[in-house]
Amino acid sequence: MTDLEQLLHLLRKNSLRYGDFTLASGQKSNVYVDARLTTLRAEAMPLIGRAFLAKFRERGWEPRAVGGLTMGADPVVTAIARESLDTGRPINAFLVRKEAKRHGRLGSLVGIDETEGLQVVIVDDVFTTGGSTIKAIERAREAGMDVLGAVALVDREQGGRQNIEAIGCSFDRILTMKDLLGRS
Repeated sequence: MTDLEQLLHLLRKNSLRYGDFTLASGQKSNVYVDARLTTLRAEAMPLIGRAFLAKFRERGWEPRAVGGLTMGADPVVTAIARESLDTGRPINAFLVRKEAKRHGRLGSLVGIDETEGLQVVIVDDVFTTGGSTIKAIERAREAGMDVLGAVALVDREQGGRQNIEAIGCSFDRILTMKDLLGRS
């Protein structure tokens, strides 16, 4: 079984939920992907890291850092950073707060100091409309970062790609909702 097949198996086994759900976008769905039930599992982290690093290579991206909006992106950026160490080309991780901190070290970005011109990729666990990812892209750009693109672990294919591309950012994904549901 390939890494991607193992990752797909883990997502199907641990993260798919059926019922009536309201997504972060406000949309209703009878299928929910609780990706953190997979992304926080020890056996999934290397698979996630390698899948994202392969996607970056495929796209010709050589980011110096990866980041995303907390909480969904937290285990994803950590997995990528950890796996990148084994490649000899370490990629640091950072997080984007939902709200700027008003005390201590102010600001929206956590885990990174020098941002001007830094090439980064913004990642997330699940894209629906891309709203969370767009926030992270905007905050990274405001900090002077060069955002190479955005990549989701799972794309629900509900407008995220179009919304992200509409703000001038490249988009990609590791898996789609159709992959998780076994549909082509």
